[in-house]
Amino acid sequence: MSNEIMKIPQATAKRLPLYYRFLKNLHSSGKQRVSSAELSEAVKVDSATIRRDFSYFGALGKKGYGYNVNYLLSFFRKTLDQDELTKVALIGVGNLGVAFLNYNFLKNNNTKIEVAFDIAEDKVGQPIGDVDIHHMDDLEKVILEHDIQVAILTVPAAVAQTITDRLVDSSIKGILNFTPARLSVPPSVRIHHIDLAVELQSLVYFLKHYPTPEVSEEE
Repeated sequence: MSNEIMKIPQATAKRLPLYYRFLKNLHSSGKQRVSSAELSEAVKVDSATIRRDFSYFGALGKKGYGYNVNYLLSFFRKTLDQDELTKVALIGVGNLGVAFLNYNFLKNNNTKIEVAFDIAEDKVGQPIGDVDIHHMDDLEKVILEHDIQVAILTVPAAVAQTITDRLVDSSIKGILNFTPARLSVPPSVRIHHIDLAVELQSLVYFLKHYPTPEVSEEE
């Protein structure tokens, strides 16, 4: 990401890819103009938040007109470095890892799983899609050869920290952690934790204690 994004709130930065995805859909449908209300309905973010997010980047729209879809799409493509490919390493080719390899961010122009790693001999050397599966023993060498800076971690929690330490030593700058382990990394490395079990528990809790209002039949 550009230096500009580093100056804005992190919550805003996390919403930018969501805006970009919707704008791509609008552009594909031939729509030329969109209002903050339409954006709000589509991405489920309130209009005031959208206007505040956009205001960090200057005058992106006009009062009474809304936003020009082509201009916004071009702006966010540049802001999110969509024209620059980020190569990713997948660590752990289990069920979740295989799902990632089959998907491989096909709708994202700037992200691609380049290499994958596992310890199972029956997986090593057997590509999935166009991604080669390497042995974990070759982790550092392959990451260096392919100039990988981002890794997705889908390994057992017991070995997650050990592998993370190896990734850090290999100059990985960002880790997307799908294990339940809370990993320690130096300040120079960015890590995002995605614990599916915790998210599911959170959803069930909110369903029980914060029930959504029922819509009456008359509405």
